[in-house]
Amino acid sequence: MSDKRHNIDVEFFRQLDRFTFMVKKRVSTAYAGSRRSIHSGRGLDTIGYREYNSGDEIKTIDWKAYARSEKLYIRQFEEDKSLTTHILLDSSKSMDYTDGNAPSKFEYATMLASGFAYLVTKDNDKFAISTFAEDVNITKPRRGRKYLLNTIERLESAPVGGKTAIDESTLVYNKVIHSRSLVILISDFLQNPEDIESAIYRFADHDLILVQVLDRTESSLEIHGHSRLIDLESGSKLDTYISEDMKNEYQKKLTEHVNHISDACNKVGAELYTFTTDTPIFDAFFHTISRRKW
Repeated sequence: MSDKRHNIDVEFFRQLDRFTFMVKKRVSTAYAGSRRSIHSGRGLDTIGYREYNSGDEIKTIDWKAYARSEKLYIRQFEEDKSLTTHILLDSSKSMDYTDGNAPSKFEYATMLASGFAYLVTKDNDKFAISTFAEDVNITKPRRGRKYLLNTIERLESAPVGGKTAIDESTLVYNKVIHSRSLVILISDFLQNPEDIESAIYRFADHDLILVQVLDRTESSLEIHGHSRLIDLESGSKLDTYISEDMKNEYQKKLTEHVNHISDACNKVGAELYTFTTDTPIFDAFFHTISRRKW
């Protein structure tokens, strides 16, 4: 397990202030879409009145309306509903990789996770960022800027190591989600495609987003000649010669792998985004959020 501190740059938060994060799916039996519903009492906008009924709170009576009509009326408001966002962040050893010219995959992934949490916090909704590798470290959803800052501090020293058990981890985590939610799964997704597919189907009833984070050398295999390849999770080594034919075959296999994940996402209405760690973090958010507008 790596216990080094991770460099999480959150300067881009202020750039996110221009965005509102769209939730496209029904998130509970009571509300959907923009997450607004009609209630009596304090809220955002007045949308009408109804007559006072026994049991209504006295403080909700509109006394100006009473002065005009000598009847008791309750003002009705359009009020925001709360939405819980669950962010699952891959902290396996493969996420510790960097070619040295960009943040590690885990550092980039934590910036993405923190940015999504920031957007959720703007609406005063609850969120949780939980890490997983062979096991899942579950955190309880809460709301507020202070909780966000505490979460970022925790992620900066989060251990990175172990193999990825995405199927088992999502199976455990799914049991703690008690209502339809926004689920964001961030990983390099360089695992068995059947395990990834199982995780996708497991969260199919939720508003589901998958974000794949790769280093540039993984997305295009920009090495050539005699090379030693090391599996960060198992430690196994492979001495080989990387030819142009091998690069082409690698690219073909990677495309097939990503297409497999994409097909599973399309079947359940989930979204898949792939970014390399040299992509400006704000550009990644702009691409993600702009595609979610309807």
